[in-house]
Amino acid sequence: MLGSAVAATAVAAGHDVGARERSRLDITDAAAVQEAIGAEPWDAVVNCAAWTDVDGAEEHEAQATAVNGEGAGNLARACAAAGTRLVHVSTDYVFDGTKAGPYVESDPAAPRSAYGRSKLAGEEAVAAAGGDHAILRAGWLYGAGGGNFVDTILRLAGERDSISVVDDQLGRPTWTGDLAPALVACATAPATGIFHAAGQGSCTWFELARAALELAGSPCRVEPTSTESFPRPAPRPANSVLDSERGADAVRLGAWEDGLVAYLTDIGVTQPAAAGGAQ
Repeated sequence: MLGSAVAATAVAAGHDVGARERSRLDITDAAAVQEAIGAEPWDAVVNCAAWTDVDGAEEHEAQATAVNGEGAGNLARACAAAGTRLVHVSTDYVFDGTKAGPYVESDPAAPRSAYGRSKLAGEEAVAAAGGDHAILRAGWLYGAGGGNFVDTILRLAGERDSISVVDDQLGRPTWTGDLAPALVACATAPATGIFHAAGQGSCTWFELARAALELAGSPCRVEPTSTESFPRPAPRPANSVLDSERGADAVRLGAWEDGLVAYLTDIGVTQPAAAGGAQ
């Protein structure tokens, strides 16, 4: 999902791109990664490979960490050895969600889930490799080419008269069409360290679902419910809104509502004139 968007964005910006799907490069294979990175003089590598099954990671933490932690470390060490900049994608789930306001880069990470722990292990491995790197945290990702919350809501709305969605988890939805240009920009920027993809506004999952269905013109009703009433294997942070303290180096995205309109327009669900429906 994200990798395809990054590759397309980089090509459109005039970069030579060598995309590597998992079938061509398994980042858990350190020798294969070393060979792939050393084979050509890459200016930068953007790592979009990840175990993204948050609930599945609770039962398969070792496998999730092999990809999100050790795999990221393999890439980071290979890039450091080759003098290649690495842009690594991480998550808002490295935080426990107890902070009253948005999280900034210097806030201490305290993941509650196996997925969050695996992603934090990746961040630590990237930093420990000692190469030129940027770690970009983003949350609530959705976009074309992969399963995501927005697509699931649209599908369920076509099957049911009403759906219940949790209304006590706060975050910032991120469209891959917004995040991909930020990642490409990070690949050529000099700044290093951790960055938050900080956009305008925040919402709950209920509010995101309601906005998506309003834009789609769906008659399906959306009812708010609580996390307690909708138990999942992996605990979720109650608040995972991201902000940035990086000043001029900050990665700023637009309003989440604009990204939602753009995505639904892109997949033919709504038209630009429907933008007023996302409030």
